[in-house]
Amino acid sequence: MPVVVMGLGRFGGGIGVTRWLVDQGARVTVTDQKDTAALASSVDQLKDFPVTFHLGGHEMSDLDHCGLLVVSPGVDKATSEFVQAAIARDIPLSSEMNLFVERCPARQVVGITGSAGKSTTTAMIGAILEAAHAGGGGPRVWVGGNIGQSLLGELGRIQPEDVVALELSSFQLEDLGSLRWSPTHALITNITPNHLDRHGTMEAYRDAKLNIVRFQRPEGLAFVNESDRELIAHVAGAGAGARLRTFVFEPAYKGIVQVPGRHNEGNAAAAIAVARSLGIEDRWIREGLAGFRGLPHRLDFVAIKRGVRYYNDSKSTTPVSACLALETFAEPVVMLIGGRDKNMSFEALAQLLARRAKGVVCYGEHGCKLYEEVSRHLPAGADIGRVELAGPLQEAVDKAARLSGPGDVVVLSPACTSYDQFAHYEQRGETFARLVRALPD
Repeated sequence: MPVVVMGLGRFGGGIGVTRWLVDQGARVTVTDQKDTAALASSVDQLKDFPVTFHLGGHEMSDLDHCGLLVVSPGVDKATSEFVQAAIARDIPLSSEMNLFVERCPARQVVGITGSAGKSTTTAMIGAILEAAHAGGGGPRVWVGGNIGQSLLGELGRIQPEDVVALELSSFQLEDLGSLRWSPTHALITNITPNHLDRHGTMEAYRDAKLNIVRFQRPEGLAFVNESDRELIAHVAGAGAGARLRTFVFEPAYKGIVQVPGRHNEGNAAAAIAVARSLGIEDRWIREGLAGFRGLPHRLDFVAIKRGVRYYNDSKSTTPVSACLALETFAEPVVMLIGGRDKNMSFEALAQLLARRAKGVVCYGEHGCKLYEEVSRHLPAGADIGRVELAGPLQEAVDKAARLSGPGDVVVLSPACTSYDQFAHYEQRGETFARLVRALPD
């Protein structure tokens, strides 16, 4: 059957679904708005597969004999002429995640979503279950989804008794609504404003997230932080009812969790609750958490330069996640913020930075507006020099180095997407780390 994959991207989904479709005997055409140069790495990963590439734009003729259109979750289907043309022709739509969950043989699937912390929590759950399995105290685990690993290629190896842990974005959950599917174990770390440039309103964004619990069977479980009363009400309103479970961080795990920040204690509490619901003993939970050192680009320690500690939190693409980064440290903090806006309010972040940060460097496409907002909230008589404006990241790093001194912490926690200067947040974080390591010792 001829299949068109719309949106190759630079991560696991587009590549994984293309490989899987070819293995199933489909004749695959891959189309993307980005050109061959921008997608060179992804194209190279498919060089041994008989795939037709139409890059640098979408050709309507690709729909002429198309039996299935597989759309990347990053594509806004409502505004895409290509998708709307497919719908007008009655061409069925699917996605990498939809194809997977329709075929997943595992009886227990843990779905993890949230505006912040979902990747770390997914990885924590994976680490705990891997420790338990290695010690003979738990099932085999497969970790994938929005965290960057497509599991379609593993369908032949996943067994019914295994556990699958899937990080699910709001876009993926929006697509999954068409299947009326929710995981057996649904975890929501939090829901705060994000992706409003795509969803339009906070209500629409939250509604997409709630698909993770909306279609659960009676035996399913839904997990929410005990302190988040508003989210608890929304989850209950989505039909969770008796399936709802809450979690809170236990002080006994204080010395076990290796990643910094109170928010990571919340992530650990979520992972612990899910693991216990799967029958994992506390000794394996402790072992898994003790061995977990965090994910790249999430408050990732880079280097010490002239007595200043530098951290890469490039994954921070919302004001809320930047607030969490600032509140992680007791030391004086100089923070780098900026990039491309996602139509969110920076008011709370600006107030917190003006009150608590030793210095703020605003850079990139949204830098001027952030500079104005943080400066406006400075206390009367405060040194206006605490807030600096920069263009490229190189200039921002140099200014942060000048604002900081021995004993301070410099954190890149941009609160915005990377797309003004970088292809993705990983490239932004890697560039930051390289610039920091080039600073004088």
